[in-house]
Amino acid sequence: MVFLGLMKIKFCGITNIDDAIDAVSFNVDAIGFIFVKNSPRYISPEKAEEIAMNIPPFIQLVGVFADHDQQEIIDIATRCKLDLIQLHGDESPSFCLSMPRRVIKAFRISDLDDIQNIASYQGVVAAVLLDTFVEGMNGGTGKTFDWGLALQAKEYEIPIILSGGINSSNIKKAINLVNPYAVDISSSIEAEPGKKDYNKMKELIDIANTL
Repeated sequence: MVFLGLMKIKFCGITNIDDAIDAVSFNVDAIGFIFVKNSPRYISPEKAEEIAMNIPPFIQLVGVFADHDQQEIIDIATRCKLDLIQLHGDESPSFCLSMPRRVIKAFRISDLDDIQNIASYQGVVAAVLLDTFVEGMNGGTGKTFDWGLALQAKEYEIPIILSGGINSSNIKKAINLVNPYAVDISSSIEAEPGKKDYNKMKELIDIANTL
């Protein structure tokens, strides 16, 4: 199966309304809220709900979770009007199927074995997100992995979202090499964890728009 159309961009780790509005002004396709409490980019459901009410239509809202209780995810997804649920833990295919929204399943990549784990999620999830494996971290590492492995993931014919250390200096290479369905950007567009930098966001989008 071929997934046609322009590459999508998601800005993740949004924690405040100003950053959300800036992201929308750059015509990103999605913004991500991280509900993992030990993340420096954590946002409370109350704050995410407030931001969600100020986001115009056709911008996808994505909630990021890791080994959360099923009912907690369902409650937050409803409250915050999430369009997609992104799972970064050890969630099984059956758990993904139990979700009330389409699921993006994240895989932390260090070698080919990690790519092969995608097979059991075929026909289960809407997309897979490939991030860099760093011990003790579920994501937001700011580090890249061997993008040649991402090419192997295309064999499973699931839309690929490329993440992990993508920034203004390497986004062109990432897109040209992997040609993913989407890229997920977080730490490289920050002034500090949880606070985006307007100029870094603009620079990355300007480069992406030339591709």
